[in-house]
Amino acid sequence: MLIREATPEDWPGMWAFMEGIVRAGETFSWDRDTPEPRARRMWFPEPPGRTFVAVDADGTVLGTANSVRNHGGGAGHISSASFMVDPARSGQGVGRALGEHVLEQARADGFRAMQFNAVVESNARAVALWRSLGFEVMATLPEGFHHPVHGYVGLHIMYRRL
Repeated sequence: MLIREATPEDWPGMWAFMEGIVRAGETFSWDRDTPEPRARRMWFPEPPGRTFVAVDADGTVLGTANSVRNHGGGAGHISSASFMVDPARSGQGVGRALGEHVLEQARADGFRAMQFNAVVESNARAVALWRSLGFEVMATLPEGFHHPVHGYVGLHIMYRRL
């Protein structure tokens, strides 16, 4: 697996699995009917934001992440990130590899910490992964996410120093 900066040519391979994740509405806080052009604009942030892909030897996109400045001004030293992994690649280390890469890159880019603003409480795999990479749950917004199966569940704010 290779992790690199994403290019516009990667988008079709990314959207091929991202669309299903967005439409399911179980783990990501985008509108379930987000149109593809808007999703693309949101996933490729303006600099200093970055977008990454994890690809296999054939160039197939296995997962993707983006990294952004969480806020500006006096809070501009805190980064944030979002991740989506092809469900067919779940449990193969793609999310962990992307997470480690994004953390290293944020540190190299001069950020002092990373904050996730919206980790769905019922997404146990993601919560466990981020905890294993040193993130702490700083707060949970009760009923902050309307899950299509579980109803209203908590939304974690997670944080770690870089």
